[in-house]
Amino acid sequence: MSLPLIDSTARAPEPMALYVHWPFCVSKCPYCDFNSHVRAEIDNDAWRAALLDDLAHEAELIGGRPLSSIFFGGGTPSLMPPQIVSSIIDAAASHWQPTPDMEITLEANPSSVEAARFADLASAGVNRVSLGVQALDDQALHFLGRAHDVREALAALDVAQSVFGRVNLDLIYARPDQSEADWEAELKRALTFGTDHMSLYQLTIEPGTRFATLVAQGKLTPADPDHAATLYEQTQAMTAAAGLPAYEISNHAKPGQESRHNLTYWRYDTYAGVGPGAHGRRGGMATLRHKKPENWMGAVQRNGHGLQSEDMLTPEDRGREALLMGLRLAEGVDLERISALSALPVEQLIDEAAVARLAQHSLIERQGQHLRITPAAMLLLDAILPEIVKV
Repeated sequence: MSLPLIDSTARAPEPMALYVHWPFCVSKCPYCDFNSHVRAEIDNDAWRAALLDDLAHEAELIGGRPLSSIFFGGGTPSLMPPQIVSSIIDAAASHWQPTPDMEITLEANPSSVEAARFADLASAGVNRVSLGVQALDDQALHFLGRAHDVREALAALDVAQSVFGRVNLDLIYARPDQSEADWEAELKRALTFGTDHMSLYQLTIEPGTRFATLVAQGKLTPADPDHAATLYEQTQAMTAAAGLPAYEISNHAKPGQESRHNLTYWRYDTYAGVGPGAHGRRGGMATLRHKKPENWMGAVQRNGHGLQSEDMLTPEDRGREALLMGLRLAEGVDLERISALSALPVEQLIDEAAVARLAQHSLIERQGQHLRITPAAMLLLDAILPEIVKV
């Protein structure tokens, strides 16, 4: 009996990621433009069943692959009953092949109510938590519409660090009237907490938010862009000195503690997205779920999934997305890889003359087919990208 020949050149599929969206919050923050909703009552049994159905549909299309990360985002996923979290993790493990070091992240608010669930969430399988502290000043927290105060946030951080192996701390800076000294003191304090990852975002005024309305009414004045740039440079210097260098424009980590899930997005790898408003990328296709919770739930009940659209991306779409995402990273991009992903030659992806000109000014580094924005030029990323990306 002859055995079938094995193609030794065949490559195993690359690991993928799973994003699960829980859309509910206790209240809507004035800066938030995420798909979050406040509801008086939630039928947890119905939501568990619908999420599992939506998950199963994606698994039918891209099942059997290695799964390197699960990310529960929102909304406020720490409001999810741990039993639902556990059910989703178990289902994902049955549909895909979990890698030995699979990262399972859950976003959490640092309230005492949610901190009380941390041990149960860890037992469910969550091994990394992203804690939305946002500020270490009670007045700033009130301004940001947060329900917690600093004391409660630090108590929740203590619980998180005792329960989860990895903890990310979120802070928002460049708030109105925040001085360099204010931010230096706040960030210096945050760096003493010993988290292995920090997400440090400048406050931006997003359309449709309460803050956008206040700006339009002349009741809120955002930070001056030059001042915000100074705070950004201050942030880079302080985090690097503390051993948490930036690996993405707003994300800082100890070496080896980068968010594997977010790296999947930025490196333009495959990821499935389930739950209201979730995006996904599979097989050159962009997937999008219905955004409003009730519409998504209705779609799942009718169709067995919450998909609103599945659009095949053109080669130009794939090349552009891979460049725009990858150039946010300190590591930069491999142009040959993006050429293979998009089926476009490198000369159709980037403007070589613009790259050469910017490289002369130390804004870009080009070594063979590797391209990266220099750390000093990350502040200019939004201006640089349209110059160099051709697709």
